[in-house]
Amino acid sequence: MTEGNFVDYIKVYASSGKGGRGSVHLHREKFIQKGGPDGGDGGRGGHIILKGNKNSWTLFHLKFKRHFKAEHGGDGSKSRSTGKDGQDVYIQVPLGTIVKDAETQEVLFEITEDGEEKILLQGGKGGRGNWHFKSSTNQTPRYAQPGIDGQEGWFQFELKLLADVGLVGFPNAGKSTLLSVITSAKPKIADYAFTTLKPNLGIVEYRDFQSFVVADIPGIIEGAAEGKGIGHRFLRHIERNSTLLFMVAADSDDITKEYEILLNELKKHNPELLDKDRLLAISKSDLLDDELREEITKLLPKSVPHIFISSLTQMGLVELKDKLWRMLNK
Repeated sequence: MTEGNFVDYIKVYASSGKGGRGSVHLHREKFIQKGGPDGGDGGRGGHIILKGNKNSWTLFHLKFKRHFKAEHGGDGSKSRSTGKDGQDVYIQVPLGTIVKDAETQEVLFEITEDGEEKILLQGGKGGRGNWHFKSSTNQTPRYAQPGIDGQEGWFQFELKLLADVGLVGFPNAGKSTLLSVITSAKPKIADYAFTTLKPNLGIVEYRDFQSFVVADIPGIIEGAAEGKGIGHRFLRHIERNSTLLFMVAADSDDITKEYEILLNELKKHNPELLDKDRLLAISKSDLLDDELREEITKLLPKSVPHIFISSLTQMGLVELKDKLWRMLNK
């Protein structure tokens, strides 16, 4: 998936179908000049339905089609014939999509399973035909119900990536490089801050044909939870990851301080993120000799396990995958 094709926020307009009208008809045929009422019911208007698709990772396909309108129900007819139901409209969305009312910001539902269907807007019910209104005092009712109008409105779709491991770190911590080495993902890599402007996903192939998914979240900076930088736009993706891999570069001025800042930004965004399993990876460790590594180890926080890695020399990457796999499957 190219960077420009990743869309995790979209607003759409949807309108369900109106129900068909009930029929006003009196039965007539040869030798029966005054038959009773036999007007049929109107058909149901089409629904607007969201459906989860595990093969989709972005809302990009909705970028150029933001209006959805379902078909109206058919009118009833003679011989108690019910009108045709309006055709439903299905909107395919990736797993992890949250749907909100665009006006009130109320969360309506979320799609988390493949094939899961949720009705966003129900089609209007069809009106009842005149045969429903026949009574002992009104043998030939000449009226029927109109169909009920459909519903409409603007809705907000937000995607929270469903990944096993989320990479958390400042810009230039080496997250994209690591993702490109341990998976087949091809994120944009360069030696300047905010190279990654969209989240990237990659599948790590583990032993015995097993695998897990890693998400590279764009760099967080201090103050991201208040809207600084671009990290605040992507903090919500971390909520779906079961394990967080914090990455701090070995050439950082203060590794522990950087880790604490990252942790604090997650806490301000959502305190529940601190309940997730965490692993601290010291990237670019090929710059360190054994003595420096020992010195850094003494200064690292004791509350989180750590590992020294280098994407360039692939140092510690096998051990990293082992650790992550154990954390995911403990």
